[in-house]
Amino acid sequence: MQKILIIGATSAIAEATARLWAARGDALFLVGRRADRLQAIAADLCVRGAASVGCHTMDACDGAAHAAMFEAAHSALGGLDVAFIAHGTLPDQKACEASVEQTLREIDSNGLSVIVLATRLANTFEKQGHGSLAVISSVAGERGRQSNYVYGAAKGLVSLFLQGLRNRLAKRGVHVLTIKPGFVDTPMTAEFSKGALWAKPETIARGIVHAIDRRRDEVYLPGFWWLIMALIRHIPERVFKRLSL
Repeated sequence: MQKILIIGATSAIAEATARLWAARGDALFLVGRRADRLQAIAADLCVRGAASVGCHTMDACDGAAHAAMFEAAHSALGGLDVAFIAHGTLPDQKACEASVEQTLREIDSNGLSVIVLATRLANTFEKQGHGSLAVISSVAGERGRQSNYVYGAAKGLVSLFLQGLRNRLAKRGVHVLTIKPGFVDTPMTAEFSKGALWAKPETIARGIVHAIDRRRDEVYLPGFWWLIMALIRHIPERVFKRLSL
């Protein structure tokens, strides 16, 4: 049985991942902004076989609230084996272009708040000499594109930070996983037209659990995004800036 903390537990990907852990009999502690949604998810996970499910309401961007959340998680779980950071938002790029304040809010939500939580969790795992820290970044962080560069910048910040964290903790028994999903069909992307490149949250969840179990460093989900992003990264800038991506 693993003791697992899930931050951003009401997201579609996090909920689908939690269901897989529940079916294995793991103990879960859910963190999110909506108490009613957390309770509904918790009840479902208990039915699915979770050893225990605790809940804590918190805005991940509220750094002052992190200490109380960690204390509640440790008290409920009696320790910590895995921490999964899955919170975030999908910014309106045009709104960000028109507002510095909006841009900074999105950078905080998708980048800085993740880094604050990852830093605290990494230090906890380092002290105990074991643990897995899994964080959702995005393929959007691979290269700045005109259609979503505020979101991409935040995710690129997260990916590079995790790379350094992984390098630091490699000899400390701590596993750090960077998760890079492509297009995922969730309520957050409900207004987008869907095509062949879109994946369901359940598909992403299976990849996440597998990557944590195998102690992977980085995973593209679905896996074909590795090739897509390799091609996009190697397009010369003089050509790339002419593309409508």
